[in-house]
Amino acid sequence: MKLNVNLNQLPDNPYLLLTPGPLSTSKKVKAAMLRDWCTWDQDYNELVQSIRSRLVQMATSHTDAYTTVLMQGSGTFCVESVIGSVIPPSGKLLVLTNGAYGKRIAQMAEVLGIYAIVLDSGETKPVNVKQLEEILKVDASITHVAVVHVETTTGMINPIADVAKVSKKYGKTVIVDAMSSFGGVPVDVEALDIDFLISSANKCIQGVPGFGFIIANKEALYTCKGLARSLSLDLYDQWETMEHGNGKWRFTSPTHTVRAFDQAMQELEEEGGVLRRFERFTRNQQTLVAGMKKLGFQTLLPDEWQSPIITSFLFPDSAVFSFDEFYARMKQEGFVIYPGKITAAPTFRIGNIGDVHLEDIHRLLQGVENQLFWKTT
Repeated sequence: MKLNVNLNQLPDNPYLLLTPGPLSTSKKVKAAMLRDWCTWDQDYNELVQSIRSRLVQMATSHTDAYTTVLMQGSGTFCVESVIGSVIPPSGKLLVLTNGAYGKRIAQMAEVLGIYAIVLDSGETKPVNVKQLEEILKVDASITHVAVVHVETTTGMINPIADVAKVSKKYGKTVIVDAMSSFGGVPVDVEALDIDFLISSANKCIQGVPGFGFIIANKEALYTCKGLARSLSLDLYDQWETMEHGNGKWRFTSPTHTVRAFDQAMQELEEEGGVLRRFERFTRNQQTLVAGMKKLGFQTLLPDEWQSPIITSFLFPDSAVFSFDEFYARMKQEGFVIYPGKITAAPTFRIGNIGDVHLEDIHRLLQGVENQLFWKTT
């Protein structure tokens, strides 16, 4: 639907969000939320169905084998919906972790009473595919394998193709948390044989918070009927209602967020699709790292493990440096950066996703250079 809004009348943000989400969005995405929608209106339900269809098309060219379920809440709600809905009482989950979000999956399993094995590679190494195979060789009772694609704890990109290949070799159901990658890093769920891929509206597709989505292999989804450990997070029931109700949600849907997401998807298509966006994020990240290194910063991860989504930088080797002061100064420069989240080293993070372009990275680097206070005291 055409937006009849004067975008020049919308206020500019006081700063650019360089975070893993929520993130900076375009004025058109924000303007899309200025109209109210009825959850039962046919136009709105058709919009939901269009979004579901286009998400599957983004995920694979073999669209007949996959479907999409939209789920209210943050991305974590969607992950918990999958973990709580697809693993039967007799099932056993293996979680590959190397950061906070893999650990969160394991925590979900514990709370839900699901038997889980946790294979932790540490915060600064990719998940260990060799160990995965060693475990699957000897433990046939494992039914599901879960992994995070881009672990924003550090910015690590995990080898999901290898994880899926090994898991399928032993007949396991594959769950991928692609929260911070889908829409910004090319992924083909059919080619990789992923059963459930999970992401969120306010990440690489550049919408706003309020719902997430699960792209599911239909045959795998059909086996989930009646398994859910939650009413509101019942993945199968949510899918069945949307599928047979022509886009209806079981409970109140985030209508403004959905409309904004539709606009964000249009903008992704106008940019040239996922590959073009991946190239923009990659240019942003490489330019950022090169510029930060010139200013004396070091990255936590080697280049071969680094995603184009978010980068962890080590604190400068200075007793004068304070992240809180650096954060405040960068906010004055017009940028919000992100604190670190690992125990192995003191770090901070800078993201590239959202409505962020090369000229923004150059402005950021100039802002950082302006605020090297620990070098002038």
